[in-house]
Amino acid sequence: MLSRQFVREHPGEVRRGLAIRGIDDIDVEEILETDEQWRELKSRGDDLRHERNEISSRIGELKQAGDEEKAQEAIERSQELKAEIEGIEDRADDLDERLTELLLQVPNVPQAEVPPGEDELDNEEVRRVGFEEPRDGPDEVVPHYDLGERLEILDFERGVTVSGGGFYFLKGDGARLEHALVQFMRDVHRKQGYRELFPPIPVNSTSMTGTGQLPKFADDAYRVGGHNDEPYDEDDLWLCPTAEVPVTNMYADDTLLADELPLKHQAYTPNFRREAGEHGTETRGIVRVHQFNKVELVNFVEPANSDDRLEELVGEAEAVLDRLGLPYRVTLLCGGDLTFASARTYDIEVWSPANDMEYGPDRGGRWLEVSSASNFETFQARRIGLRYRPERHESAEYLHTLNASGVAVGRVMVAILEYYQNPDGTVTVPEALRPYMDGQERIEGHEPVGEAAVGAGRKE
Repeated sequence: MLSRQFVREHPGEVRRGLAIRGIDDIDVEEILETDEQWRELKSRGDDLRHERNEISSRIGELKQAGDEEKAQEAIERSQELKAEIEGIEDRADDLDERLTELLLQVPNVPQAEVPPGEDELDNEEVRRVGFEEPRDGPDEVVPHYDLGERLEILDFERGVTVSGGGFYFLKGDGARLEHALVQFMRDVHRKQGYRELFPPIPVNSTSMTGTGQLPKFADDAYRVGGHNDEPYDEDDLWLCPTAEVPVTNMYADDTLLADELPLKHQAYTPNFRREAGEHGTETRGIVRVHQFNKVELVNFVEPANSDDRLEELVGEAEAVLDRLGLPYRVTLLCGGDLTFASARTYDIEVWSPANDMEYGPDRGGRWLEVSSASNFETFQARRIGLRYRPERHESAEYLHTLNASGVAVGRVMVAILEYYQNPDGTVTVPEALRPYMDGQERIEGHEPVGEAAVGAGRKE
C-alpha cells in the first residue's frame, strides 16, 4: 500500500497515477482530510498527556508540602484529562482504521515509463522473438481443444461432471506433457539461482491482503468455508490464486539483511481463480479455466536494484519459451492494464496459431499471456511489514518485491499443441521436453475409454 506520508506529501503524483490507470472513483481528498484530522487528534492527545504528566508530578509535591486542597484540585484535573485523552484516542483509532481502509483501496503509483492507455490494446510491444524461421505446420491448425479431444489427452466433459465448468481432465500424454513442463521449468529456474519452495495452498485473508488480492479482487478468488458476498475476516482461508501470495507473505513482519539480497524463490503450485470479470472470453479449451498450474518466481531486492532486476526477471521467464522454441513477444503494460499492486509490468505472450489458414504472426492466430513480470516497489512490503537493513547497524527500510510467472503451464501447453501440430494430427514434442518424457518425440493419441466412446471411433 502507499504510505499515508507519501499521499500527504505527493497528492499530485497519486492523482496522476490514478488518471493513468483510468480510475476516477477514489477520493484522494477524503484521504488527505482523514489524515489531517487523525494527525490533529494525535497532536492534541500528546499535548494533553504532557499536561497530565506535569500535573501528576505536582500532586506529590503538593501533598508533601501539606497543601491538600490544591492537591485535590490537581487530582480532579488529572482525571478530567484522562477521560479527555481516552475520548481523543478512541476518535483517533476510528480515523486510523478509516484511513487504512481508504489506503487499501488505492493502487500503486505507476512508474514514469508506464504509457497511458485504457486496456491491452494500448500496451507497447517491446520485442518479438522466434518468428525469423517459423515452423512449417498444417494448412489449417486445429484448435487445441478439438485436437486434445481427438488425441484423447483432454477431457472437458468428464471435468464438468466432476467439478463443473472451467475444469478438465488431462489424460495419458496430456498429463505427461503437463508434468514434463513443470519439471522442465523448475530445472531452468534452479539453474538461474532460484531456491525452490512448495508453499501451503490455502492462504489466509491477511496474506491475500498483503499482496493486494484483497479487498479489491475477492470475487475472483475461491473462499474456503465462506461466501464471497460476506465480509471476510483474518480467520478465513482462500485457495491460492497464485504462489505470489504465500511466497511473498512467508517473510511478513520480518527483517532481511542486505547481504541476503537479492533473494530469489520459485514455487510450483496449482492455482484457483473464478475469473469473475472474464465471462464470455475463451469459453472453450484450457486458456481461461478455474484451476491451472504455474511456476512462480518471487524476488526480494534492495530498492536501488529493482528496476534492473525486473529486466533480468523478464529474461529469466523468457528463457523457458526460448528453450521450447515457441514464438513470443514482450509488451510493456499501459496504465489501464496495469495490475493493482504493480508499478511497472511486462507481459510475455506466446503466439498460438489456431484458426490460421496461413502461418505467420500477422496473418491470424492469437497471443496468450503466459507471464506478467512486475515490480511492486514497496507496495507489498508495506502491507506485510517486510523490511531490510542496508547495514546491520542501520535502521530497517522497506525493500522492493517483484514476481513473474515462469510460466503459466496450461497456456504453454496450448501453444505446443497448436504450434507443434503436424499435418497428420500428431504433435511433435519440443526437444527440450523429450528428456522429461522418456525420449518421446511425438504425441499420437490414445484409444477412447468407456461405452460412450464406442460411437466415437473406439475399436471394438
